[in-house]
This record gives sequence, C-alpha cells and structure tokens, in this order.
Amino acid sequence: MTNSETEETNVVQPQALIDALAPDFEARTTLGLVKRSDYLGRWLVFFSHPADFTPVCTSEFVAFQEASDKFSELNCDLLGLSVDSLYAHIAWVRDIEERFGVRITFPIIEDISMAVSRTFGMIHDQSTTTAAVRSVFFIDPKGYIRAMIHYPMNIGRSVDEILRVLAALQITDEKKIATPEGWTPGTKTVLPPPLDQDEADTRTGDEGGAWYLTHVEDSK
Repeated sequence: MTNSETEETNVVQPQALIDALAPDFEARTTLGLVKRSDYLGRWLVFFSHPADFTPVCTSEFVAFQEASDKFSELNCDLLGLSVDSLYAHIAWVRDIEERFGVRITFPIIEDISMAVSRTFGMIHDQSTTTAAVRSVFFIDPKGYIRAMIHYPMNIGRSVDEILRVLAALQITDEKKIATPEGWTPGTKTVLPPPLDQDEADTRTGDEGGAWYLTHVEDSK
C-alpha cells in the first residue's frame, strides 16, 4: 500500500448530514460530561467556534447567552464546541462574566483531539488550520440533523437568524407548510407544492401569484 493510500484510509469522513441521525459522542464540557443523546426530547443548537478569547467568538457567546430564554421558549438547548482545552474554556467563561457581566450557562465542549469536530465536518482534512469553522447544527428532538449553517472564521453569526431557522423548522413540522423568503414568526407561510393535478387545480394563488405559490396565514 502506498503512502497516499494509507493517508486516504485515515481520513475521517464527516457524518453530519441533513435528515440523518446526528452522530453521538461523549465529551467533557464546562458543565461536566455530556452526550449528544442526552438532548433527545428537545431541540439542540450545536455550534462550533474557532478559539476562546477572540473578539468574534466573544460577541457571539454573549449574544447566545442573552437570547438563551428565547431558545428555551422554543424547547431548545445550546451546546458550544472548540478545540481549546477545558481549562481555556473555563478561564474564558470567567473572563466574560468579569468583563461583560454575562454568565455563560450553556456547556462548551473540549475537543482537543478534534474527533467531534471532524465527525461533524467542522474541520476537514484539507483545512489549513485546526480551528473549527463557525458551524451551526439544528438537531431535532429525535436526534436528526434538520439544518446546517457554516460561516468562515472571520464572519460572525446572527443569533436572530438562528432563532428564525429554529422557529421555521418547528412550524413547518407542526403545520405541514413551508416558509417563504425572509419569513419570520407571525407572518404568512406558503403551501408546499401540490402532489397531483387535482390539487393543483384547486390552487388559485394569491396577490396575483400562481397555483404553485399560495400564501396562508401563520395561524392556519
């Protein structure tokens, strides 16, 4: 076997795919050991950050914490991760509280081995750095990945957008509808595509639209 063939066999292929079960893991965090399966029965927003004590990550963690009640109202927990050590995480969390008056109450995973990061595709084998990109995984109460968002290291995430996607996933599950561009809670949703000609014939569209674009009130 050649060296290149040996290297290929050692490549960790990401296992995180939309509509697939999220890979399980056990990891140390700032709040003790956690397993991904611990969150069954609730939604989970699982997100990675490149490094502790960095400006963009600090702004994000403050924003996540300040919105934590909104996530709780949506039956959702928060779980962070970076390849920094547990001790770095603890020191950073303490520093955020001392400097900004915000206590981070959600756990942050230590992933020095990068095992979880690579499994979820937060770090890939062609990456020029071991820092995880800003990935967000929306995992439903049954443990399935329902959506993913990836950002480069130098672009901060929008917590409002993450809340919007979470709310959209929940309302589309509950009411079997879809959400149009820019949808926010309380605005009109849309019917999914018709499944046959008869159903299409009953669609009249709205606001000058067509049978394949029919808005409905959020309450319906």
